[in-house]
Amino acid sequence: MQVSPLLAQQLVDYLARWPAESGVVQSFLELLGDGQDPFQRERLHGHFTSGAWLVSADGQRILMTHHRKLERWLQLGGHADGERNMAVVALKEAQEESGLPGLTVDGGEIFDLDRHWIPERKDVPGHWHYDVRYVVRAGANEDFVVSEESLELAWRPISEVANDADESMSRMARKWLAGNRS
Repeated sequence: MQVSPLLAQQLVDYLARWPAESGVVQSFLELLGDGQDPFQRERLHGHFTSGAWLVSADGQRILMTHHRKLERWLQLGGHADGERNMAVVALKEAQEESGLPGLTVDGGEIFDLDRHWIPERKDVPGHWHYDVRYVVRAGANEDFVVSEESLELAWRPISEVANDADESMSRMARKWLAGNRS
């Protein structure tokens, strides 16, 4: 298996910006160094996924999905499926799940990390997702198309998401509002 030096460096850079998250970063680095390919969803002990903090062109709103399988409002994203550049995964998933043209990854650095449990579903046992999240910026056209991944999509003010009951979503909103925007 080939390790991803790009992701390793991005994790080190993330730790320099967010030293209080050292435990989370360490768990991601451990997964990255695992002998069983962590970029494949078939690795059921846990695997990498990538999320897109998809913000409007003015930086005031985020596009959220009412996730079909999890039945919760979340950011867009999905499995790496062998791709080792997680920013590429975030952009691909954002494009596929939103139908928006002209999306770009903003800066290329990790915006947030989140390790979360995915419950058992049909023939797939419960497992961990190690979600590497990037800022993806929308262009002028904000007319999304709901894909089969979602029950619904909606633009929500980031200031409202900061008070969301989902800790992961509110943490990203707080980071954004604290000045992590270009």
